[in-house]
Amino acid sequence: MRRAAAVTVVFFFAAPGVMAGLVPWWITGWDRPSVAGGVLDVVGVLLVAAGLAMVLDCFVRFVREGVGTPAPVAPTEFLVQGGLYRYVRNPMYVGVASMIGGQALVLRSVDLLWWLLVFLAAVVAFVKGYEEPALRQQFGPSYDRYRSHVPGWLPRVTPSRGFRRLTGETRRRSSDRRRRVLGVRVGERRPATEGVGDGAGIEDAVRRG
Repeated sequence: MRRAAAVTVVFFFAAPGVMAGLVPWWITGWDRPSVAGGVLDVVGVLLVAAGLAMVLDCFVRFVREGVGTPAPVAPTEFLVQGGLYRYVRNPMYVGVASMIGGQALVLRSVDLLWWLLVFLAAVVAFVKGYEEPALRQQFGPSYDRYRSHVPGWLPRVTPSRGFRRLTGETRRRSSDRRRRVLGVRVGERRPATEGVGDGAGIEDAVRRG
């Protein structure tokens, strides 16, 4: 868990931090034109705040619920379906896009809007070309059922009704897997335990003595 948390923190700065922080700064220098504050500023700030909250929630959920990280090189052990993932399958990307769009409004930057379009095109291609096939291969029917309940990009108004059933299935499989692992470990120790219990080891020691 600690290793997953550490990798997640690093990935937060390496991915969302770059996409929604470093690149917008490189494009605009975060220089805002001398204009009076207005509705665009309010909406922009709200979008940035909401997007940041979404991304942070997703990263924490990957560690706690998924027992892994958002990084493709260290994926989760279990399918993440709770929290914002009950409304949309890609809340992390939606959150990053919200942060970029909010900055574009506050800074009055057309260039940032172009960057937003490039970012969206890139993540959609990544999700369709790599992420969804990888999730389907890893989680099988569980992911297909989740995908049928929850949209990819436009959030549901209400949380998915299939969440409890799917989560229950995931937890049952997790428990079964842990039981199997524990069973193997106990089984590996049984021969040694039986040897001590029937006195064979003690008798051999006495004879040698």
